[in-house]
Amino acid sequence: MNLRISPLLALALLSAAPLATTAKQTPLKVFILAGQSNMVGAGEVKANLDRNGGQGTLEHLVKSNAKSKRYSHLIDGDGDWVVRDDVWISYFERGGQLSVGYGGGEGKIGPELGFGHVVGEAFDEPVLLIKVAWGGKSIGKDFRPPSAGGEVGESYTALFAQVREVLSNLDERFPDIEHDGYEMLGIGWHQGWNDRVNQAFNDAYEHNLSCFIRDARKELDAPDLPFVIAETGMSGPDENHPRALSLMKAQAAVAQRNEFRGNVAFVGTRDFYRPKKVSPSGQAYHWNNNAETYYLIGEGMGQAMLDLLGTERAAKPKDK
Repeated sequence: MNLRISPLLALALLSAAPLATTAKQTPLKVFILAGQSNMVGAGEVKANLDRNGGQGTLEHLVKSNAKSKRYSHLIDGDGDWVVRDDVWISYFERGGQLSVGYGGGEGKIGPELGFGHVVGEAFDEPVLLIKVAWGGKSIGKDFRPPSAGGEVGESYTALFAQVREVLSNLDERFPDIEHDGYEMLGIGWHQGWNDRVNQAFNDAYEHNLSCFIRDARKELDAPDLPFVIAETGMSGPDENHPRALSLMKAQAAVAQRNEFRGNVAFVGTRDFYRPKKVSPSGQAYHWNNNAETYYLIGEGMGQAMLDLLGTERAAKPKDK
């Protein structure tokens, strides 16, 4: 017997049926990367053979020396720079899928590249890095937080204004990211030179950075938001200047405060230093423009962030 269903009954049945399941949307994982010029990034991408044969550039790392296997994940099968389809970055007017060129110009990288690759491998959900950094800024003045007393720094105010602007316009800025809201996961901090060269700022650094962490968490309504501090170690293991040693000691001490145990981490960077003879320049305060240094700083920060979050991370690429 043929069962015939009237058009009205068919419409009723269709209305009662569950809607087809759409692609699962999950919260966008958001990290802030903040600081001064070494967070901006001065690591050279393109090899200039007139500068130590191109050593210390990202191009040299992936194509022409014994470390190429260690950094092979940065290029695709055609030898082009990998553009990640799971990690995006906002850096003021620049933004898009993470690749090289988000340092202080299209030909440079900062810590964002290493950081982004580490956290991108750890999460199935899409990741957004909001990078807010300017050269020549101190926490004693420019990034001065409210609870430190005195005048709140212009860069402090601008930092959180920029973060709010990006988060308020995610769909406009990143229309290709499929997400259901966002989840703020942490802040990475690489800064210190302008406090290192000022004795008063140097003496107050531990206090000021501790105030900054507390105030940043209030700004973001995230009381225990993970915070990673990358050491200002750009002269390497042989650094002996009293103010430099004092500032690095202060940075490490912040992470050891009882109130911050388990949610603030310190990343030593002095071992990432590469000397002038194997770098694009002798500009010591910018890590000699060595791209490997900047990549390793970001990678170390990313790994420390995942440790704070209790998130498993993919195995780190190994040298040959």
